[in-house]
Amino acid sequence: MRKVDQLLDEYGESHQTKFNKLIHYVCVPAIVFSVVGLLACIPLGFLARMLPASLAPYAHLGSVLIVLSLLFYLRLSIPLAIGMFFYSVLVLWGNYQIVAAGLPLWLVSVAIFVVAWIFQFIGHNHEGKKPSFLKDVQFLMVGPAWILGFVFRKWGIPY
Repeated sequence: MRKVDQLLDEYGESHQTKFNKLIHYVCVPAIVFSVVGLLACIPLGFLARMLPASLAPYAHLGSVLIVLSLLFYLRLSIPLAIGMFFYSVLVLWGNYQIVAAGLPLWLVSVAIFVVAWIFQFIGHNHEGKKPSFLKDVQFLMVGPAWILGFVFRKWGIPY
């Protein structure tokens, strides 16, 4: 069995009930969005100076997290990495829209993060199983891939 299949199967073991899955399908992407948003509040001026002016607004720790995450996903599966790349573009665009609307990105991100984690723990309490990341912190990265794997299977895309 490929490593990606093992990780997704192991993650899925603590996400069996319909209720817990539904919560995770909504909250895992929300948590990713909020973490990138929080890290986007930490600019990297030296990086902004190296980039074209159109990309300078994306020179922040959130972008660094995305690049490192994509390297992790690339090790697991090229199709999953490509899917996560497109999701990452949406995350960056969404965070940019929050800033463009004049809202405090850090505050919106904290609110999303707290609410999403509360629901995550409600889902795990309902399921009666602990979150996977308590066993192995790597599962914080596997969660988004697990959701994307579900989408790929529905659409018939091999990964």
